[in-house]
Amino acid sequence: MNSTETNLADLDRRIVLASQAGLPLDARPYHWLAKELGVGPELVMERMRAMLSDGRVRRIGVVPNHYRLGYSANGMSVWDVPDGDTREIGRQVGDLDIVSHCYQRPRHLPRWPYNLFAMVHGRSREEVTDKVAGIAALLGDRVRSYDVLFSTRILKKTGLRIQG
Repeated sequence: MNSTETNLADLDRRIVLASQAGLPLDARPYHWLAKELGVGPELVMERMRAMLSDGRVRRIGVVPNHYRLGYSANGMSVWDVPDGDTREIGRQVGDLDIVSHCYQRPRHLPRWPYNLFAMVHGRSREEVTDKVAGIAALLGDRVRSYDVLFSTRILKKTGLRIQG
């Protein structure tokens, strides 16, 4: 590696370390990050784009605290849908405003027939149940069965962290 590549690799690591616990709620978070690192905001944005492009950073997104927003009922809806339709149905469900994330998982027959999971948040269990019933109505006969698993406690959610 030449000195420019070494400097960029070091800067990329510093960007990840400074941002992995979250960016501030600010209209210009990359400018804040640039100031913290002592570099220009354009360089921070360029390096973030490069890390996203080459896969070193998978995504940059918001992780809301649903409880602080008043959504204290969290239900993981689980769906038994035909395996060949899982991708299409998952995209349809995942695109709904009432679903925060949706993904496929393997079944574990005979005890666990579900292969599609979609998280729904609400202010009450009844609200979540109603939203899930709406999803079921939308999907119609493509759903063989479904259920809702409600959260019983808050778990600390963090992704992979690198050490300084």
